[in-house]
Amino acid sequence: MTLHLIKLAVGIDDIDHLARRQKQYRLKNGNFRMRTRMMPKRLDELLDGGSLYWVIRRFIQVRQPIVAVREEPDDQGRPQCIVEVEPRHIETSAQPCRPFQGWRYLKSDAAPPDVRSGTGGVYIDPKMPPAMKLELRRLGLI
Repeated sequence: MTLHLIKLAVGIDDIDHLARRQKQYRLKNGNFRMRTRMMPKRLDELLDGGSLYWVIRRFIQVRQPIVAVREEPDDQGRPQCIVEVEPRHIETSAQPCRPFQGWRYLKSDAAPPDVRSGTGGVYIDPKMPPAMKLELRRLGLI
């Protein structure tokens, strides 16, 4: 069964801001990386089509498919986990989420649908200003 990760995008205002920030973490193969201390134990489920879901301003708003998960030493030689994700950002239907530390597992049945998937998601015009999207999400309209 596919399993996902969920992570807070601290200090990020919207999906475009996340994309701009992630460019500094681009790997040679074009994918992005996310670093964390703790290595997930359920790797087989994550690598079986799992995604990294990002919480932006208290809403799950976007996901990125996971390509690889590996352990590497940091600058001081301490082990760290590298989650490699595709560079594309797949917008999801907004789902409220309380703050938490680190990352958490997210079961497939609890993950919000993609906006353009036709499986219950709401279409949001990509040209809509981010502030308007956020306000509509806060009101529970999208």
